Amino acid sequence: MRGLRPLTTAGARRRTEALLLVFVIAIAVFGHAAAGLAMNGELPPNLAYFTISMTLLSLVGHLGVRRFAAYADPLVFPLAMLLTGLGLVLIHRLDQGYIERWNSDANAPGQLLWTVVGVAACIAVLAMLRDHRLLQRFIYITMAVALVLLIAPAFFGADTYGAKRWIILFGFSVQPGEFVKIMIAIFFAGYLVIHRDSLALTGRRFLGMRLPPMRQLGPIITVWILSMLVLVFERDLGTSLIFFGVFVVMLYVATERTSWIVCGLVMASAGAFVVGSTEPHVKARVAAWLNPLSVYWENPPPGVTSDQSAQALFSFGTGGISGTGLGMGHPELIKFAGRSDFILTTVGEELGLAGVMAVLILYALLVQRGLRMALGARDPFGKLLAVGLASALALQVFVVAGGVTGLIPLTGKALPFLAKGGSSLLANWIMIALLLRISDSAERQREADAQGPAETTITPVVRV
Repeated sequence: MRGLRPLTTAGARRRTEALLLVFVIAIAVFGHAAAGLAMNGELPPNLAYFTISMTLLSLVGHLGVRRFAAYADPLVFPLAMLLTGLGLVLIHRLDQGYIERWNSDANAPGQLLWTVVGVAACIAVLAMLRDHRLLQRFIYITMAVALVLLIAPAFFGADTYGAKRWIILFGFSVQPGEFVKIMIAIFFAGYLVIHRDSLALTGRRFLGMRLPPMRQLGPIITVWILSMLVLVFERDLGTSLIFFGVFVVMLYVATERTSWIVCGLVMASAGAFVVGSTEPHVKARVAAWLNPLSVYWENPPPGVTSDQSAQALFSFGTGGISGTGLGMGHPELIKFAGRSDFILTTVGEELGLAGVMAVLILYALLVQRGLRMALGARDPFGKLLAVGLASALALQVFVVAGGVTGLIPLTGKALPFLAKGGSSLLANWIMIALLLRISDSAERQREADAQGPAETTITPVVRV
């Protein structure tokens, strides 16, 4: 009798993941040691503590994935750990500069604590959510909660640095928008699975495109209005772009109609132009983007008071191709934002263009793995959810990196995994858990299909 073939994919994937995590730990520990040597001429006093922390986080996370998602993609968890580890190294390095120059508090211990919470949340999601399709049952509840979180900062949020994107709860600041991006991806995936045919098969042709009929434009107009309201009342350009962009990308993937992309770009451009011309905070950011050095003018444009965009250009210019060396620059000159979206300028100054490209490639690999999961998923909901999560990550990296480098106006969003922020770190680790679950389900199904039913060989009976 010949039975089923042994399952080897899970073991091979987890061995690959474990090997990659060894390199992740080595890179993070080496970076922390190099920064300490450059700044103080000696190894950091907390090097052993940092090494143990990175090792335990990687080990516990790996064991959690091995236990609850054994067939998951072997690159996703190491990529997230590497970006998180690099973020801890940079925040540790920035703490010393900020304390000496601005007498600010250390943020690295809090970031490490949030990393522990994030990895624990990732494992908890994998343990409790054994099938991602269960989320499809609660799409309307999810969207209702997302809308409440989305509009809450407009009424109860703290007006910090010109934008209302935080809510203060029990002394902690929370960014609801970081969790909303996951919830809207879940809702849109479920909604588009139900209404995909009506959105894809109707409409009139115009200039080679099949334009959607007015009744089908309702959802995209509603989402567009909501994103504009967020932009006007909360002055949060980043969340608005991500919210609307994820919907348009998922709509295009579900229907394969270029007209949705065209409609989305036209509506986004029109809304951004109107709001950017009228809302003072957004208008000031556009003015600072068009003339980043105008803050040094004798009569700068109205509302342009921050020199962060100019300092970012100086920082990138100082770094050049290979950078000044980790710990040998002056990224603390950008003040508070150096730990948030402008943490990318620390990479540009001390690791140079090569370092910036390496970080962006890590993000690109993470997005690519998410899109690869979408191709491998067998159910439509899983496909669209993976696309939505990967698109949300890609759009957030784009709006942050684009704003810091001067490609687009500043948005103020945190750079995923790398920047300081408990809400951002926790939400991104939950997103990693969902991607791992989708990948695990797809690979399990692929293995089952490849093996096929068990074959049985019948021995004939010979009569004498």
